[in-house]
Amino acid sequence: MRIRKWKAGSFYVPPLSPACKLCAKGAKLVLLVTGLCPASCFYCPLSEKKKGKDVVYANEWKLDNERDLDKIIMECKLIEAEGAGLTGGDPLMVWQRARDYISMMKEEHGEKFHIHMYTSGLKNAEHIPDLVSSGLDEIRFHPMLQYWDKMEKTEVAKAIEISLRESVDVAVEIPSLPDKEEEMVALIRWCDSKGIKWINLNELEFSPTNSRALLEKGYEIKSDVSSAAKGSEGVAKRVVERVIDEVEIGIHYCSASFKDRIQLRNRIKRRARNVATDLDIITSEGLLIKGVVEPGCMETAKKLAEEFDIPQNLIRFDSDKKRIEMAAWILEEIAKDLKKKGYKCFIVEEYPTADRLEVERISLPEI
Repeated sequence: MRIRKWKAGSFYVPPLSPACKLCAKGAKLVLLVTGLCPASCFYCPLSEKKKGKDVVYANEWKLDNERDLDKIIMECKLIEAEGAGLTGGDPLMVWQRARDYISMMKEEHGEKFHIHMYTSGLKNAEHIPDLVSSGLDEIRFHPMLQYWDKMEKTEVAKAIEISLRESVDVAVEIPSLPDKEEEMVALIRWCDSKGIKWINLNELEFSPTNSRALLEKGYEIKSDVSSAAKGSEGVAKRVVERVIDEVEIGIHYCSASFKDRIQLRNRIKRRARNVATDLDIITSEGLLIKGVVEPGCMETAKKLAEEFDIPQNLIRFDSDKKRIEMAAWILEEIAKDLKKKGYKCFIVEEYPTADRLEVERISLPEI
């Protein structure tokens, strides 16, 4: 067996999970089932708005409540999803909710819609068979660091044993910690001995919620243009080289660049082509460029459309952001006139996601 190079610095030893292949296409819905979790991993990157909170997000779209199924269905449609990953927190904390989401998506999209789920395996493992019978295709365990080199007789090992008796693919996923080479090797060997199908080693990343803990433990940022940790990739390579000739388990090293440049980019491209209107320009990265006029209201939008003879499909009032949006090429032509009338004009670049995160704003007219 040999190491196979993949995308954006990732590499793997076969077999590779179907979920990883779909993620690379941007075809997986990320469904955060809850932010609650029984584990306390110092490297957890979950954001403040989700961590420790019982909230549900379909990609970047927050559900009004756990029964707000229309948003899940719509988000799947907008990204042309071929599968979903249930994450958290820990979905097993609200296993009935997770079960209902799995059943709903299978009914909506069919049996080929691939669903995988992450869990710490610390609580409610007895309900894993319920999730499998609802249609769960793959379960990925996140054992806490203190278990990596002594998995036997832990709660997560018991949960894994339950899963191995079910008709579901069983996997393990951990961050690649630069100073935990021996523990990672021990975990891979244990997983292989149990017949687990694959293990994912994620490049360790700094986030606003874990950066202090990572720095206190001596981890360093890889570079000025990356949130990844220095040494994470290197230890993953050493670990794989040490075990490659003795194990049959699939191993996938997932780089931070893979998540940003491949997985996220492909997902937003899929969404962009379904949410973009006639006034939007889609960039090569899947972002949307548009003209923005502030302040604005519906009546002002109608007035400007009439005064400057703007086609109805190229101007609108955005009630969520309380601004007028129009085609960038039109705004560039009329920005000077609008400025004289007291309006502020911008060319805006934003994500096509539900939160519509703005990444750049340029004032018009340009000097």
